[in-house]
Amino acid sequence: MYNQAIETLPLEELRALQNQRFSKMLRRIYHHVPFYNALFKKQGIHLEDIKGIEDLPKLPFTRKTDLRDNYPYKMFASPMHEIRRIHASSGTTGKPTVVGYTHNDLEVFDEVVARSLVCAGAKPGMKLHNAYGYGLFTGGLGMHGGATKLGMAVIPVSGGMTDRQLTILQDFTPEVICCTPSYAQTLAEECKKRGIDTEKLAVKYAVLGAEPWTEAIRKQVEEGLNVTATNIYGLSEIMGPGVSQEDFEEKGTGSYIWEDHFFPEVVDRDTGKPLPYGEEGVLVFTTITKEAFPLLRYWTNDICSIYYDEKAKRTHIKMSPIKGRADDMLIIRGVNLFYTQVEEVIEQFDFLVPNYQLIVTREGTLDNVLVRCEVAEGVNINDPKFVNLLSQKIKNTIGLSMKIQLESIGSIPRSQGGKLSRIVDRRN
Repeated sequence: MYNQAIETLPLEELRALQNQRFSKMLRRIYHHVPFYNALFKKQGIHLEDIKGIEDLPKLPFTRKTDLRDNYPYKMFASPMHEIRRIHASSGTTGKPTVVGYTHNDLEVFDEVVARSLVCAGAKPGMKLHNAYGYGLFTGGLGMHGGATKLGMAVIPVSGGMTDRQLTILQDFTPEVICCTPSYAQTLAEECKKRGIDTEKLAVKYAVLGAEPWTEAIRKQVEEGLNVTATNIYGLSEIMGPGVSQEDFEEKGTGSYIWEDHFFPEVVDRDTGKPLPYGEEGVLVFTTITKEAFPLLRYWTNDICSIYYDEKAKRTHIKMSPIKGRADDMLIIRGVNLFYTQVEEVIEQFDFLVPNYQLIVTREGTLDNVLVRCEVAEGVNINDPKFVNLLSQKIKNTIGLSMKIQLESIGSIPRSQGGKLSRIVDRRN
């Protein structure tokens, strides 16, 4: 572990620490963020009535629209002369969300990423092949800072340029790589295509995040790159990568949320009411140590569950893999559909590989889904039995009839280093 005292803190002591930090954070946003001050007054919320994190359900959510409405710096709780870094989202659906960091915020950022890297199998003295994008996106610099704090040598490759990535993997001998899971798939496929013997590569651990992925992709990446692959989770608004991390020796049991900095809730996507541990809903975070950009009950839109694992190494709560985003959920003929559900069906068939895309169309008033999926080498895409098997399994598992289009390897777009879109919605 990187910080054993904190990572194994007894739950009672962890709650006391969270309450102490939450109380300080609440006063900070009330006195320094006009948005929260006005919101509390409008809703009749008095700070003296909020005793601790158990009172969080009494407080309002913060949503991405609130950040955009206060673009660029109106949500900051620190004056600009204390800001040491500014990041922003891509802004593909409007104004980007802008986040700031004080010196202490960056220290926390480095700390939680260092914890996450150790959780993933990394050690001081190893080299990190960092294939996350550098720039306004938090991934590249976020991973870089945490790896440096841990004592790793960082190779700042950034995203894209696959030829260069493969050369560096072979020549610079990094033991750890971090990138999106879809780009790890691309690298694994390219290694096979070019005859690169991955057993001769030094890389042994892959830290993958920034998009939902399943066990099928883990299997393809681990076999294709000869690595142990774990999930790292984060989002710019909360911190960046390092909000939670899967342990390399506890794969499949969820990812630890670093609760001493980020307090999680899971709530009903329709009512906003908190759900019991283990139930699936929208993940909500309250940042309890951030200075520049503290957020109260931030609605992430990510669908998952949270729970404590009594058999785990650490005492911090775990989150399940992200099933999808609430705004990515498709409603097809009255059935709620996440693309990861289709992926979980695909992984059950040896004649398929987990490279796929869902094409959504509308004929009259009827929505239709076409599943484009690649087949394994040597499989005849024109053999109707394969289409029938996948079609029937999707129908039985998800409850929807979908059209199937099998394609040869390489037909469906690949990640070039960034996030990969699995859904093409042509209804509009």
